[in-house]
Formats: sequence, C-alpha cells, structure tokens
Amino acid sequence: MKKYIIITSEGTTKAPNTHYKINNKQVIGIVEAVNSEEEAIKKFLMENDWIIDAEFNVGEFIVYQIL
Repeated sequence: MKKYIIITSEGTTKAPNTHYKINNKQVIGIVEAVNSEEEAIKKFLMENDWIIDAEFNVGEFIVYQIL
C-alpha cells in the first residue's frame, strides 16, 4: 500500500506584510493505504466531504506518492 500527498493551487495565503502577493500551492491532504493516485483522490473525497462544499476543483489536484 502507498501513501500520497494532495496539493492544490486553489485558495489563497496572505503574507503578514500585505504589500506582497503570495502565489503558492497548499497541501490539502495526505492519504494512506491506497494503491494509486486515483484511489488516493477517491478515498480523500470520501473522507472529506467539505472539499466539494468548499468548491475545490478536484481536476486541479496535484498528487504525489510519498516514499
């Protein structure tokens, strides 16, 4: 079984100094005990129904296997 980290570029982060614009990616979750990226996303969504309510675009998720 594998472990994956799910990242998104959606959402915002503010710097303490508001004169700076921050463009970054955010870790949205970590999923364990799956065999593929597809399974990781499916399990993540099943365990975190707030993702859809928050209107994240699942198609924009970036998924990496964690070694």
